[in-house]
Amino acid sequence: MMNLKVIGLAGFFGIVAPLFGLLIIISSILLAPWFSWTGNALSDLGGTNGFGAVVFNSGLAMTGALMMMFSTGLFELTKGDVVGQVGSVVYLLSAILLIAIGVVNITIEPWHLYVSIGFFVALPLSAILTGIFCFRKKMRFYTLLSLGTAVLAAVIWILPWSAVAIPEALSVAYLGVWQILLGYWMYKRVDGKSEG
Repeated sequence: MMNLKVIGLAGFFGIVAPLFGLLIIISSILLAPWFSWTGNALSDLGGTNGFGAVVFNSGLAMTGALMMMFSTGLFELTKGDVVGQVGSVVYLLSAILLIAIGVVNITIEPWHLYVSIGFFVALPLSAILTGIFCFRKKMRFYTLLSLGTAVLAAVIWILPWSAVAIPEALSVAYLGVWQILLGYWMYKRVDGKSEG
């Protein structure tokens, strides 16, 4: 039997994590007047010696920690479904990789590249697996949401970009919407107001 309190609390963290991550990125950009959307990667914000780099790197690590909390709810929600459980583990892996991006910042190559690629592969993969779980549970809206945002997050990388900041931002934005909406649904499960 599912623990609705765990799912609900984790859902709250699912809502907060993308919003907090957005706040961190915006704050870091405001602290870095040199940053260019068409000439940089978001990770460049963490490669300087200034306060902005501290905000960016520590903020990514904190966002990853919030994501880890959300993963506990995903794991509880998908209990008894192998695909859903694998999706939860892959999501947890993406959270750990985001923390690693903040700790192993862009000045530490090639390791930063490895954890970054891992994150941008793991997060949409977790959404796909969650979408399959939702399909099995006849949760049509969340099936379409999960699969649709995952496809958008992957396809955006096919387009030609002069730098990676824009596809990075769009990729996490699409999946952030997925996480906020799924997190809200999970949060509402606590009082039984949402059945799927």
